[in-house]
Formats: sequence, structure tokens, C-alpha cells
Amino acid sequence: MTEANDNPSPPPPPPDPETTAPPPPPFTPPPAAVASTPTDAPAAQPPPAQTTPLGYQPLGAGGAGPAPYIGPAPTPDDRMMATLAHVLGIFTNFVGPLIIWMVKKEQSPFVDDQGREALNFQLTLLIGYVISGIATVICIGPIIAMGISVVAIIFGIMAAVAANKGEAYRYPLNIRFIK
Repeated sequence: MTEANDNPSPPPPPPDPETTAPPPPPFTPPPAAVASTPTDAPAAQPPPAQTTPLGYQPLGAGGAGPAPYIGPAPTPDDRMMATLAHVLGIFTNFVGPLIIWMVKKEQSPFVDDQGREALNFQLTLLIGYVISGIATVICIGPIIAMGISVVAIIFGIMAAVAANKGEAYRYPLNIRFIK
């Protein structure tokens, strides 16, 4: 006796070539999305920055101001003196940064850079204080002076923290009298 399950089932009929569509081609990413491989040509590297004897980059094409300090790494003493120049600027206006810059400018390029930056900023603020003194005649001088004081404290603290980390800080609103 044979059961229905004993007989092998017939193979499925072959697909009709006229009614079946060919399988889709495999996905290939567009040329812009292809990741570069290590075998590709190396990317063009910018030329190394030339430095001056004190470790500064020359002015850029725009000449918008001094380039960032890239000299030797500052020692802990250099970082402390640069920090002190920025902090003293908050309390003594231009006198503190001037003294530190005059004493240490020959000994450390980092203190020379940061002391000069702090001194220039304090001289810029001094111009603002003079303008606020003149504007006192029309009653807005005290408001201007308070704004300048707030700016001096905020940027002075930011500069001191950066100098303490060994990073050169550039004040955003700074007339560079001493270059």
C-alpha cells in the first residue's frame, strides 16, 4: 500500500522567460559617495608654515593681525607669568601687563606674546574709558564704562584660562599698538 506522502512531489515548472523580469542589478554607490582607500593618491598637503626667529607665523594674506603663537612649548613659569599678565590687566588696567611684558619679554617668547596681547587689549580699553568719560556729558558715559568693565573681566578671564593651559589667546576686539 502506498500512501500519498511516499511519492515524491513533481519539481516546480521552469519560469516562463517572457513573463519574469530579470533580477535587479546589485547596488553600486555613486562615485561621490565612494570612500577613499589607502591605495588612492595622497591628498595634497599644505606647505609647512614658515616661522620667524621668535616662533610666530608670518601675517596671513589678509594681514588682519598677528598669526597665532607657534613657538616652543611654554614652561609652567611662562604659563603662570602669561596668566598673571591677563589677570593683572583686570585689576590694574595697563600697568600690570606692561610690567610683566617689560620684565619677561626677553626671556620667554610665550610671555612676550601674551604680555603684548594683554597690554594692547588694556590700551584699547583705555581708549574706551576715555570715550566713556567724554560721553558722560550726554549721560551715557557710565553705561559705556560699565559695558567696558564687563568686557574687560570676561575676556581677561578667558585669556587667563587659555594662557594657563599654554594656549596663545587673541582678544577679538584689540587694537595692536605694540607689534
